[in-house]
Amino acid sequence: MSTLHAVQNESALSFDDGVFPSQVFKKLQSMGLLRSDAPLEEGQIQPASMDLRLSDKAYRVRAGFLPGDGHTVMERMEELKMHEVDISESGVLEKGAVYIIPLMESLSLPKGVHGLASPKSTTGRLDILTRLICDNGTSFDQVPEGYEGRLYVEVSPITFSIIAHQGDKLNQLRLRKGVSVLSDESLVALDQQGALVYNNDQQPEKPMFCEGVWLSVDLEGKNGSNIVGYRARKNAPLVDLRNIAHYEIEEFWEPIFKPTSGRIILNPEDFYILASRECLRVPAEYSAEMMAYETQAGELRVHYAGFFDPGFGCDVGGEGGFGTTGVLEIRSHDVPFVLEHGQRICRMVYEKLSETPEKIYSQNIGSNYAGQTLKLAKQFKM
Repeated sequence: MSTLHAVQNESALSFDDGVFPSQVFKKLQSMGLLRSDAPLEEGQIQPASMDLRLSDKAYRVRAGFLPGDGHTVMERMEELKMHEVDISESGVLEKGAVYIIPLMESLSLPKGVHGLASPKSTTGRLDILTRLICDNGTSFDQVPEGYEGRLYVEVSPITFSIIAHQGDKLNQLRLRKGVSVLSDESLVALDQQGALVYNNDQQPEKPMFCEGVWLSVDLEGKNGSNIVGYRARKNAPLVDLRNIAHYEIEEFWEPIFKPTSGRIILNPEDFYILASRECLRVPAEYSAEMMAYETQAGELRVHYAGFFDPGFGCDVGGEGGFGTTGVLEIRSHDVPFVLEHGQRICRMVYEKLSETPEKIYSQNIGSNYAGQTLKLAKQFKM
């Protein structure tokens, strides 16, 4: 279907405010408003997001950029391009380098609908900085209302050099109409309907509400383990994104054992994987996002891949359940930083979906991190 035909049929689309679930993505695809260079793969559309796929070329550039109003991504990229990397079969993306990669997906967003992007869980746990950009864009990870065109991703491996391939999925797109963030008052009411936060003994806990739900860090270990986290090793080998459960942890990660003092000191700019003390639930008609920076909690980034699909931490029906651990991807900036067990470290913002989702986050749809505790990226043997 042509874009013109699709736009002429936009009147057939009617959306309530909120984050779009999977069936709305499918509806947009059927109307030609969401397009791809190749048929969508099974499982590419998630409960409330869609995975985006790399195309066949990565362009090494001197620096990351935003194209700005009146400029396309390719125009700006040509000014900064150093060389091209063919990833149609596979190609190495070196740590510390910046690449611009066209994605296989493009959009014709209807009136009132805008997009947001975030790294996938595996991308965040591998410390790969990914930021969605689009033509005329003035901010990262945002697709403005009415956008027409291809999507692109800026990729910069920070800790590990990686082997990437055409079709790999590093980031995900959400679509939303209006403003659907829950107030603290609404969160309190939702928590009363069914606890949002549990402890490791499957007992509900009273959350701290302050512009979202706050979580704290675990430094005592879960399920009897004395390992509370991992710190990435420098000068580790390449990671092939398609090698699942392939790499020995010891080559890439240094384990952090339960501290007798109850605290650890983060080295500036080192990359850590830790876990939340609490177990979190996201009921079926909601999604949640972990805010990447909270300056009142310290000069550190606590998450790169912060989106939580509906049903996270719930049972297979999207109800009940005793929550799931949140994995934290942490980097302290500029100065060493002390973390103590139970210290509040990050904030979860909940949003209402525009309608009840047809599927939810669970192992039944192939979710790699459903029921996780402290878990590294899926490429490592655990």
